[in-house]
Amino acid sequence: MPSLFPQLFDFQQIAPLILRVVLGVVFIVHGYPKLFKNYSQTVQFFESVGLKPGKVLVFVSGSVEFFGGIFLVIGLFTQAAAGLLAINMAVALFWVKIYKSKAKFSGGYEFDLILFILAIALLFLGAGALALDLPL
Repeated sequence: MPSLFPQLFDFQQIAPLILRVVLGVVFIVHGYPKLFKNYSQTVQFFESVGLKPGKVLVFVSGSVEFFGGIFLVIGLFTQAAAGLLAINMAVALFWVKIYKSKAKFSGGYEFDLILFILAIALLFLGAGALALDLPL
């Protein structure tokens, strides 16, 4: 394949590593408060947008984000974690940001969309370098 920088092809496993670690940290930062800090406020929010039972869904969503993020950072079960995180973000994107939003596509969904797409990318790319797992 023609490329401006063919020498970079030797480092193809670095791109998924960078993506995996950065995405993992983002999900850890977003999952931690759901589980350990703002649990009751998050339950109220989930129920206000029709995601019931709120306690169960906050626990599931927070666990997927927090522990899925940890798995991404260390490169363990990367593709499975990425798949679960993609599902989690699909719910956040389509149910909360688009379906339940009073102002359709008025903004605010871009971050969730990017997280969804990056999780899908990791699902297909695999863990890359310095991971504890092998591709599924």
